[in-house]
Amino acid sequence: MINALTVDVEDWFHVLALSKVVQRSEWEDIPLRVETSTQRLLDLFERRGVKATFFVLGWVAQRRPQLVRRIQSAGHEIASHGMTHELVFNQTRDEFYKQTRDAKALLEDITGTACEGYRASTYSITQRSLWALDVLCELGFAYDSSIFPIRHDVYGIPDASQKPGLLRAPSGASIIEFPMSTVQYPGLRLPVSGGGYFRLLPYAVTRAGLRRLNKVEQRPFVFYLHPWEVDPAQPRVAAGWLSRVRHYTNLDRCEARLDRLLGEFPMAPMRQVLESLSLLAPQRAQLAHGQPQPLPTALGPTFANPLVA
Repeated sequence: MINALTVDVEDWFHVLALSKVVQRSEWEDIPLRVETSTQRLLDLFERRGVKATFFVLGWVAQRRPQLVRRIQSAGHEIASHGMTHELVFNQTRDEFYKQTRDAKALLEDITGTACEGYRASTYSITQRSLWALDVLCELGFAYDSSIFPIRHDVYGIPDASQKPGLLRAPSGASIIEFPMSTVQYPGLRLPVSGGGYFRLLPYAVTRAGLRRLNKVEQRPFVFYLHPWEVDPAQPRVAAGWLSRVRHYTNLDRCEARLDRLLGEFPMAPMRQVLESLSLLAPQRAQLAHGQPQPLPTALGPTFANPLVA
């Protein structure tokens, strides 16, 4: 079974956990580390012979278009991570539309290819920002990977589907959703899709959860991380204790853990996984014709409930 390997291309100071001590107005004055740390991932992926989907932040693409081209030339998929890393539910619909449109156009101009996928900053498409799915449909995205079916202090839709599949936005248009991966145990839903969970939890916990998804639940998982997570030399700032734990724990171990994971699970770009599930071709066809794709009855209620099959 092929699983989706994804990278959210942003720098260390873009993250929500540090936003109270690193102001947006300071970003331009901070030396960028994202190019070097992303190259570490590209080198690792080349050694392992794997390809990934890189969800590139528009702010980074504006300043480092050569990095986007380097990722593309290495055979990886380029997708959108929005423009400014602003939480979706903190934006108006018009603000989100403009930023998402501009980020998509920027990446397409740099790469010369269609940008089919989107991931919101900090998984901030939640129950209060489902309208964002309509915007993604309007802008012609084939798939989204922003929904985290867990309960969290910032993000998450706990009763959303754990499986990739077609969903209907509030307007009735359809889009593919590849939710962040969780594994269900009796009385416990555990996030195992990467990032801070990969660094904070013991490696054996992540591996066991991902194996369960593939072997027992018979479904692919999506794994994600950020370039700054393989950059233990990044600056330390005086954030709150919880933010420091979330951001800095096991940065020095993450690259070796990732290398080990790539040796244990088949990985590929998200679009390849969606193609293997026979989801992407029909979605591309409906986008070409401008008509919503009918949902199979097996998918159950529309996402606005917010239940996805």
